[in-house]
Amino acid sequence: MDRVFIEDLRVQTVIGIFDWEREIRQTVSIDLEMQFDIRKAAESDAIEDTLDYKAVAKRLIQFIQENEFQLVEALAERCAAIVLEEFPVNWLRLKLGKPGAVRGSSAVGVIIERGTHAT
Repeated sequence: MDRVFIEDLRVQTVIGIFDWEREIRQTVSIDLEMQFDIRKAAESDAIEDTLDYKAVAKRLIQFIQENEFQLVEALAERCAAIVLEEFPVNWLRLKLGKPGAVRGSSAVGVIIERGTHAT
């Protein structure tokens, strides 16, 4: 099945468990793969027939900026739910990273898959 993707979407939000983290905004990074059959869009060359990745990105940016989380797990789960509920997507893989959270690493985070993966 075809996939539409967004890579390294960086958004500022309040995230973390420590008191100092609750007082600042930190960057999270999202990689998102969404199952979507692109054949109709490829044939018509019309935005109405595709999964509008800009609309997905804008929705996630809005949600992440307007909310606060302690755990990347909670943020990832809610982002996945938004995409599955509000867009024509049946399956997705979402990687949510928190750059600089662990000394010596470029990022830490979670990768989740949700929905029904067509074969």
